Amino acid sequence: MKGYIEERAVEIANYIIEENATVRQTAKKFGISKSTVHKDVTERLIQINPTLAREARKVLDVNKSERHIRGGLATREKYQHQHV
Repeated sequence: MKGYIEERAVEIANYIIEENATVRQTAKKFGISKSTVHKDVTERLIQINPTLAREARKVLDVNKSERHIRGGLATREKYQHQHV
């Protein structure tokens, strides 16, 4: 694996943990795709730093379990601001 990819994977994991960030927020911040964020954290980071990978995974799992709630809130917010 190339050195910069390993560095990016570690940076991404640290960002996710520190900011409690979602995959989308992380992808936007680093200018990469959601798939790349996911692959970096779930596959590449396991080989580099398993402990960091587990920590980042915990945050992503919590975000995943809450995403339906966030989606509902966003939809509610959208329709509350529309004037019919």
